[in-house]
Amino acid sequence: MGVEAGAQAARARALAVLRIRSRALAVALLPAAVAVILLAGAVGDRLEGPVWDAARRVMTPFAVLVLLAAAGIALVVARARPAMSPTVPVTEEAAPDLYRMVRDLADRLDVPGPSAIALTPDCDSWLEDRTHPSHAPPPAEEHHDIAGAGKQARRHPAAPVLVIGSPFLWWMRVGELRAVLAPVIAGTGPSAHPDIAAARRFVRGLDAAVAVASEPRRDPVSRAVLAGVGWVARLLLRSCRVHAAELERGVAAAAAERAQAVDYGLRIVAQEQVGLAYAGWDRLLTRVALPAWRMGRWPSRLDAGVVAALTELSRRDRLAEGFASRLGERPACDLLEEPGTVDEAASLLAARLFHGGPAGPGPDWSPVDWSEYPDEVVDRKWRLDAARLHRVLDAMGVRPATGPTAPATVAPTLSRVLDHLTDPGPAWTAGNTGATGPAAGSTGSGPDIAPSQAAGPPPGRPDTPDDEDLAGTTVPSATLAARLSAELAREEAAPSPAAPSPASPSPTPDPAALWDDRALPLFPLQPPRTARELLADHLTAMVCCAAMDTAGATPGLDWLDGPTLLIDGERTADLAPKVLTLIEDGDATPLRVWLSQLGIRPEKPVRLG
Repeated sequence: MGVEAGAQAARARALAVLRIRSRALAVALLPAAVAVILLAGAVGDRLEGPVWDAARRVMTPFAVLVLLAAAGIALVVARARPAMSPTVPVTEEAAPDLYRMVRDLADRLDVPGPSAIALTPDCDSWLEDRTHPSHAPPPAEEHHDIAGAGKQARRHPAAPVLVIGSPFLWWMRVGELRAVLAPVIAGTGPSAHPDIAAARRFVRGLDAAVAVASEPRRDPVSRAVLAGVGWVARLLLRSCRVHAAELERGVAAAAAERAQAVDYGLRIVAQEQVGLAYAGWDRLLTRVALPAWRMGRWPSRLDAGVVAALTELSRRDRLAEGFASRLGERPACDLLEEPGTVDEAASLLAARLFHGGPAGPGPDWSPVDWSEYPDEVVDRKWRLDAARLHRVLDAMGVRPATGPTAPATVAPTLSRVLDHLTDPGPAWTAGNTGATGPAAGSTGSGPDIAPSQAAGPPPGRPDTPDDEDLAGTTVPSATLAARLSAELAREEAAPSPAAPSPASPSPTPDPAALWDDRALPLFPLQPPRTARELLADHLTAMVCCAAMDTAGATPGLDWLDGPTLLIDGERTADLAPKVLTLIEDGDATPLRVWLSQLGIRPEKPVRLG
């Protein structure tokens, strides 16, 4: 499909959408037209008689009601604020070279340049129309026709905003970014066509009206009125669905065809970098950023971190052929005047979108630099997890380890955990009722976790977890995992002082509420951890604490795998299988052998918290 064909297909679908709008208007005006005819007939003494009089008495108020309802629906559709993606705005003063590159590209493509540029903490780029009155659009400007017929004399709404994935700026070279953005910028042409722009505004308005109608309301009258508005808006949306999809497909085809002449060979290489950037960004967020977010810290240089992560990924996957020469070229982030400031704003926005953190720094929501990450995040995370593990063991009445190597004090040790989880008994299965008193395998009795403090096991079976993920583990492991899950749920449910004060400055300009904070996180990275995963994480943390306190190990950061334990500067990568063996089989022998080989003393006290 060529540029002209795609443009014509998009325009035809836009006209189809506008015809649906016209039909809806005609349906709303039809009762009024009938009422006007009946009233005019009475004035001209043509439509006389009881039947016509009855028709006038019925149709006149009915027409008024329909007109009022149509006016109300039209007002909601016109005033409802379409959804706008949360982004970090980039002014021309902050990135003159980037704006210059985008303008040059738009001129070469013979399309209007975007009205502004913004960054999103994601591996994607798109155009976003922000011409709704609540979005405070810039003044109207002259645009090109979608088919490339040249500049039009008429004035149209402002061009859309170009939203660029922030990882692209740091990972891609300038030429690669230009090639990736070419088909995106080529899509600014359709916004200049009056029919396409009007059809898009109509569809966006309907979508926004549905969102308004879906908001919870306490007033029954408002609920009833908005329910009717929502029903009409959904009906119209269903009627427009196919035409709107084909419209965007035609626009995309025309934009892609128009961009073929710009850096075609480089675009193939750039698309490979898009896939690589997505893989590294996903690993960085889930393995590195997420542990920090969970403990109230947010890495302030995520985009710089993705470069390190992708460099490591390329090295491990043997993708580094020609890699050094590529990195020698100018990175796209050089187009920004202050890359560090922009990176910090994008990193904070990423924390809000993917984790739901506060809008600005605070006492319990502070930035962390990559050089501080091992000590400020990794070490602290392990010790907090180890402290939680021992609190749960205390609540279960598990006594300290005994034996000739046991410490004389009640200080927490790794041996206490290993002894408790070592059980030669049968594996736990769903519905197992073998543990009814204090935790199976415990060496004594003690206080239990109150039902009001943890939504854990059901009454009457306080130590029987109800988690199918634990099937195949030992009874002590399953019980401890369930207790850990309940304790963590209680901590997360407690009110947190992490929300910043109203006076706290935010590095991201937010003149209008971009999203509803009650819905955060908008894009959660991972589902909640299972009880088995929680137990494995806490046991690993306890092992790492023992290694740091008794064998001189240090916390480290792996760009792809997140927190890691370093012994003599080397990463330990064989701990996870031994932890799983202990959890699933109750066999601590592989882990004890591993500890002995590395000189880790499980009977020695460790520092928690």
